[in-house]
Amino acid sequence: MNERGQGYLGLHVLADDDPRWGRDPVAIARDACAAGAPVVQLRTKYATDAQTLDWARTIREITRHAGSRFVVNDRFDIALLAEADAVHLGQGDLPPRALPKEVRDALTIGRSTHTVEQLEAARDEDVDYVAFGPVFGTTSKDSEYGERGLEALQEAVTLAAPRPLIAIGGIQAEHLDELREAGVGGFAVISVVATASDPAATARDLIARFAGSAR
Repeated sequence: MNERGQGYLGLHVLADDDPRWGRDPVAIARDACAAGAPVVQLRTKYATDAQTLDWARTIREITRHAGSRFVVNDRFDIALLAEADAVHLGQGDLPPRALPKEVRDALTIGRSTHTVEQLEAARDEDVDYVAFGPVFGTTSKDSEYGERGLEALQEAVTLAAPRPLIAIGGIQAEHLDELREAGVGGFAVISVVATASDPAATARDLIARFAGSAR
């Protein structure tokens, strides 16, 4: 398994600024870390760069204190300024090959994929872990890609190896046994935690279920 990617196994909680949640990314990140989530990712679609950087620096302190990895979505510049651990690049972002060497040395790099062609391309990119989805239907994120399903996920795990694969899209607690059986290294969630009445308890339950399904 990719050595740098090993630090990104398990639950990824996306802390984003979608107004539907009624909570800002810092609040989501704080609950995720209280639950022991190994990875928190900041994703902003509405905020200014200044607000995003302010949130990123605050979340960096929260994750550092909790011992969680901190990932910034899309923006390697903000990831560097906030001293994040990683940047997660989508298909519409700068490709990993465009990042300067000093950026590559400083940050772990994740890559979103949605098709076999994108997975095959990622095998030749300098990335540390690969995300794939949406595995299930989701309304948390606009996507031009439909539900991929478990069969496609299993193929994705094989294509991504030796990098760990993170499942994304519509994931609920009842899916975790199937995800582990498919061989994923981890999974990312948004709304299931952001909209929970007790987000920390929900994240804690997801962590326990995923670990239990491995036994």
